[in-house]
Formats: sequence, structure tokens, C-alpha cells
Amino acid sequence: MDHERWSEAQERTTVAVDGHELDLAYRDAGSGEPVIFLHGIPTWSFLWRQVAPRLEDQFRTIVPDLMGYGNSDRREGFDRSIRAQEQVLAGLVEELELDRFHVVSHDIGGGVALRYGAHTDGRIDRLVCSNATCYGSWPVDYIVDLGLPRTTEMNPEEFRDELNGAFLGGLEREEPDPEWTAGIEAPWLRLEGQRAFARAAVATNTNHTTEIDYGEIDAELLCLWGAADAEQPIEDGERLIEDIGGECVGLEDAGHWVMEDRPDAYTEHVEGFLTEG
Repeated sequence: MDHERWSEAQERTTVAVDGHELDLAYRDAGSGEPVIFLHGIPTWSFLWRQVAPRLEDQFRTIVPDLMGYGNSDRREGFDRSIRAQEQVLAGLVEELELDRFHVVSHDIGGGVALRYGAHTDGRIDRLVCSNATCYGSWPVDYIVDLGLPRTTEMNPEEFRDELNGAFLGGLEREEPDPEWTAGIEAPWLRLEGQRAFARAAVATNTNHTTEIDYGEIDAELLCLWGAADAEQPIEDGERLIEDIGGECVGLEDAGHWVMEDRPDAYTEHVEGFLTEG
């Protein structure tokens, strides 16, 4: 599925962030136990194109664009941080009237899920964290650099080169799928995309994961990591298991974009974890 068809299939709702009523885009397909998929920076829900649709026969798959990303609200004047995105997740759960659900998360989406899990009791049943932001090991340099005012002033070709470096640098595959790279970068290449990117990048606040009481998280946890990721190393996943319990699985020949490097293996592990017991 290309990114245009993915966008056409999205629904919309309104959630509040710090008192701001904001427009949230999300994909809702399949039936069964609900599973929420949370992407990270600088991606959007299209990140899950090879995972979520394969699980629709068994689960209700709910795949939002975090606020400020993809087709969700990108206007000026609201926070895009992990702290704020936790409110987005809570608002979506309330709007959809979900009681107990699973979460599959990546990058800052993992940080959002971990915060929500620490602040709620028994809401997340099973939690998958992949190459997640946690503790104090983030943000990475290229995201910090793109949070500077110069990002809004780059010429379009320079900005696109920066995007390509971010997306291709996190892959282990020798030949990236052009559909994936085109789809992932598309929202940032639209009008005001560079400003939206800068706002998202500058909102990466390490304090929002260092303050988490990880021992309060009661979800069953699987850390499913791209083992070749140097920026969000698998040692972070192993530390999460020490603090929360569960299992850490490293997928070889996979970097930060683990679900794109190893989509079949990734989906099989997620499916097995969500259905076990």
C-alpha cells in the first residue's frame, strides 16, 4: 500500500493537548482485541505499513499519526513532546472507549507508551517496545540539529537530503524500498513541512523519559530490537527488561527501522507475543 492510499483510509477525531483541541488522524481496521501502534520521530503511521495490515484478521489495529506528524494537526502553538503525546494517546483511548489494549511502539512512540504505562494501572495488556527512547540515551544528534531555526530556512533540496540521510542511515537493507522512503518523507515535503519538522525535533526532551518510574509499569513487555541500531542500542531494551520484566529479542541485520529491515520476522514476533497464553 502506498502512502496516498494509506492516508485515504485514515479517520479523524479531536483530542486535547494542554487545553488545545487538535485534529488527530488515525487508521482503524480489523476486529478483535485492540492494538495501538505508535510511531516515532521523524516518521508517521505509514511506518507500520508492513505490520499492522497483516494483523487485521486477528486484531483491531489502531494506528495514529502522533500530533504534529503525518496527517494530524501541525499548526503552531502546541507541544509535540513525549509528555504531550501521552495526552494524545490518552485522548484517543477515551474517544474510542477502549478499556484494555495492547501497544506496539517504536522510537519516541515507545517513550509515550512507557509513560502511559507508568501512569495507568492495568490499561496496557501487552507492550512491544522497539528501538525505543527511554532513560537518558536520546535525542540523537541529527534530530537535535534539525530542531534549530536553520531547518525552516533550508532550501527544499537541502532539506530533502537531510531527510534521506535520516531514513536511509537507519536501515540495514542495501536497497531500500522506494515506496517506503517516498511515503515516510511525504508529509514533511508538503507546505510548512520544514517548520513542522523543526517543531517536532525541538520538542525531544530527555527529562520526559528520565522521570519515568519504570517499576510502575505492569504490562507484559517484549523489547523487539533492531540489533544493529547504534543510536538506540539494544542495551536499552535489556535495561527495560531488568526494570519491568519480560523478554528482549534482537533481530540481526536490522537497524533502527527494524520493521522495514525485517518485516516478516518482526510481524511474526509481534503476532506470537500478542497471542501467547
